[in-house]
Amino acid sequence: MQLKIYQENAIQELLDKAKKLLNYSVNKKLVFKAPTGSGKTIMMAEFLKQLAEDPEFRQNLSFIWTAPRQLHIQSREKLEKYFEDNRALRCSFFEELDDRKIFENEILFFNWESINKKDNIYIRENERDNNLSNVLERTKDEGREIVLIIDEAHHHSTSEISQKLIGDIEPKLTVEVSATPVIQNPDDIISVQLEDVKAEGMIKKSVILNEKFINLFKEGKIESELSKEKDSEGLVIDAALKKRKTLLKAFQKENININPLVLIQLPDRIGQLEDTMKDKIIRILKDKYNISTENGKLAIWLSGEHVNKENVEINNSEVEVLIFKQAIALGWDCPRAQIIALFRFWRSLIFSIQTVGRIMRMPEPDKGHYKNDVLNNGYVYTNLSDIEIKEDIARDYITVYSNNRRSDYKSINLLSCYSKRQREKTRLSPLFIEIFLKLAKEYSLKKKINVKSRKLNLNVINDWKAENIDILAGKYIVGDKSIIASSFDLQKLFDFFVRQNLTPFYPEDRSVGRVKESIYKFFEKEFKMDYGEKQNDIVQIVLSDKNIQHFINVIDKAKEEYQKEVVKREPEIIFIKNWNIPESLSFGSNYIKENRKKSIMQPFYTDNRWRPEISFIEYLEKSDKVDWWFKNGDRDANYFAVPYKNKIKNPFYLDFIVKLKDGRLGLFDTKAGFTRRIAGTKIEGLYNYLQSEKRKGKKLFGGIVINTDTKNYRGRWIYFDKRSKQLKENDFTNWKDLDF
Repeated sequence: MQLKIYQENAIQELLDKAKKLLNYSVNKKLVFKAPTGSGKTIMMAEFLKQLAEDPEFRQNLSFIWTAPRQLHIQSREKLEKYFEDNRALRCSFFEELDDRKIFENEILFFNWESINKKDNIYIRENERDNNLSNVLERTKDEGREIVLIIDEAHHHSTSEISQKLIGDIEPKLTVEVSATPVIQNPDDIISVQLEDVKAEGMIKKSVILNEKFINLFKEGKIESELSKEKDSEGLVIDAALKKRKTLLKAFQKENININPLVLIQLPDRIGQLEDTMKDKIIRILKDKYNISTENGKLAIWLSGEHVNKENVEINNSEVEVLIFKQAIALGWDCPRAQIIALFRFWRSLIFSIQTVGRIMRMPEPDKGHYKNDVLNNGYVYTNLSDIEIKEDIARDYITVYSNNRRSDYKSINLLSCYSKRQREKTRLSPLFIEIFLKLAKEYSLKKKINVKSRKLNLNVINDWKAENIDILAGKYIVGDKSIIASSFDLQKLFDFFVRQNLTPFYPEDRSVGRVKESIYKFFEKEFKMDYGEKQNDIVQIVLSDKNIQHFINVIDKAKEEYQKEVVKREPEIIFIKNWNIPESLSFGSNYIKENRKKSIMQPFYTDNRWRPEISFIEYLEKSDKVDWWFKNGDRDANYFAVPYKNKIKNPFYLDFIVKLKDGRLGLFDTKAGFTRRIAGTKIEGLYNYLQSEKRKGKKLFGGIVINTDTKNYRGRWIYFDKRSKQLKENDFTNWKDLDF
């Protein structure tokens, strides 16, 4: 998987801060806070890889990775797969350690509960003298420092376990990795923002609670229409399976082979009443929906009962419903899971980001969000009457309210647009290879380098010491022992050479690969040296004392030209030919419901942030000429936008679409006060759009709209529908009255 931009930034920050903290004489603690679904394990794997491969970082390090329950096994599998190609680090369990110690760039994995058991192999004294204390002692005796990674610490007794681990292991650096960290008073913290993870399409936009059922949010708790039904388990299952059907059709329409999964989640502790409820759920699924373990559509994952769960994580698995327990969900990754059903035998539930973590991930993170927005959300259905939202990032992620487009709506089929994210600004595309080869020719690189020069300055410092450390200030110590590089070492050196010379581009593997490929192609083109056969020779020529600076020069020039080319290229604007008002929208607990009869979305929810918008809505509600109005959003393809150019082309999301009874559509953006400098390019973009669409026969009008009384909004509503150059500061003589 290609790293996302927020992942690259987090990895670089981890690397910088870890190296800084490791250089202190006392032990330090670092917190890495990243939301569920952001790819914490992958970010940590890349961070450890770069730390291990950094020749400028002189410390010898061994690593310990601890996690709750069986999560350490999953983490090891993920990291082993990540290090498969370059073997940057070795991954081991306790019983696999050689010579009862942790070697340099080796990671020891174990679950942290084990450290608290007195009769445990990690702790107890034994005949072979093979316990954690002695392993740590041997490791440290050989001059290696320990880096301790505590994964998902929030799942147990908060900071007590963390403190015990840190106390027993005494690592030079502790890194706690969690969505909700518990380490007290860390020396530094790195945070990945939920908004960035959503924007990159790694996780769903939100999780919607009881869609199409009325939810009330009072005194921090949610009451749902579903909870008032006497025997509502059947209703919950029905709602969940109907949504599954909708999602399946949407995937099929986009030719995506994903079978969405419904999770029915039981509490950890289950008694006779709950056993009866489980049997009832299984019976309803079989009798009413033909979903059973016998036909392979139902899977069960409970302690002592595993049925049809082997391939449930595969995107096109035939399993439609999985019954499982909360405890088993830790670390379990099934991105096709999109719906959770919870029943009132939970008694009460605190919604946290962990509760909904199982349905947060997008099934195809490389593709990001889909065109059909229904596929970009998760869904929870429950008849619980006592739901509390925990004060973590879940408060902004879980949507309590939803509304629907009115049934009398008729398609408006507008031309809309949105911006496609541009990755070339942070990483190298194949364009770099083309530029490098061109500049190598202009620089006369072929003539300037000596292909016979293959001497690498690979000296190491041997037995060097100073009695008086004060004399070291400003000194440069030169290695005095020559070493011969193996093929493996040469490739490591080549990688490091490229990474060093990639700034300001992030040194992710694909960008490193682009530079290496550029150099290989240069030798193939100019010297007929096939890099498959002559790879080591090429690396030695490039890194030799006489040639290395010439390659640095060409790489530097190529980066400069590449940046200019990328900046020149405008972000890709994607057009939607027949945009319509969304069928439904979702809102968080900070929104309130208002009685707005002319809103095309019912009921209408607002956060009442902007006074001009509130006043404009009141004006529209009183008008006899208005059929309906839509309060637009400000992001992605779900909402309406027109293109405008301010150095580069961008989408302009207007505030309102107004449908009049005479058939005209008004496009308006409310402003409290502005200057031509701020609004000019948007005015021009809207003017051009309106003129173009009117020529196609669309009954459109609109512009920037303000009230002449900018303080109390009791004046006239007027709008500007001309070119931006006709806009005059503090002069409204060429504006039109909005006569609704």
